[in-house]
Amino acid sequence: MKDDHAGRQPGAVSVVLVHGLWMTGLELTLVARRLRRCGFAPSRFRYRSLGRPVSDNAARLARFVRDRGEATVHLVGHSLGGLVILRALSEYPDLPTGRVVLLGTPVTGSGVAKRLASTAAGRILLGKSLQQALDGKGAAGTAGRQVGVIAGTSGVGVGRLVGGLAQPSDGTVAVAETSLPGAAHCTVAATHMGLVLSRDAAHQVCTFLRLGRFASGARSGELPDS
Repeated sequence: MKDDHAGRQPGAVSVVLVHGLWMTGLELTLVARRLRRCGFAPSRFRYRSLGRPVSDNAARLARFVRDRGEATVHLVGHSLGGLVILRALSEYPDLPTGRVVLLGTPVTGSGVAKRLASTAAGRILLGKSLQQALDGKGAAGTAGRQVGVIAGTSGVGVGRLVGGLAQPSDGTVAVAETSLPGAAHCTVAATHMGLVLSRDAAHQVCTFLRLGRFASGARSGELPDS
């Protein structure tokens, strides 16, 4: 669990960033920096994506959010991190209010993960993240919150090697797999990992957290550089 509150602006709203499968949260450093420049106060929640089921990680996330002691806490999840967020919202609807943004999250299940799960080696790689999560059978509650989904369309990634990936995609997750009823949706030209590096994606995250909608015709130059 990593706090990025150094130099926090007075009145800045907290944003908790949740990483994806196999990640540690370090890859979210650039997103955190850009959110801070947008006037938010980011923190990174770290969890064991392989060693614990999503339900356990959701419970830990809920405690992390509550421990901030704030009335409003926005949530931003990349890939599996978005599923952890959705499970937390479903099981703990009394969490502090706030908007949610999902980056490349396979809400309806991951075709690539299902392919990997067909082999013993693949099941080891997925750990405990498949059941009730990447298999598409997990809870997807939003507790009445405004939710925005950002999908990538630069289809270069592990999906081309494994198969089972519909197009368009970010190379790992298909755009269709990110569908969440009632959520706002937009796409950016980025790969799956590129979603946490993209200035366009970061601009859309900032816009949604501020306004509850995505920017139309946004240009990457509108976001402060790193």
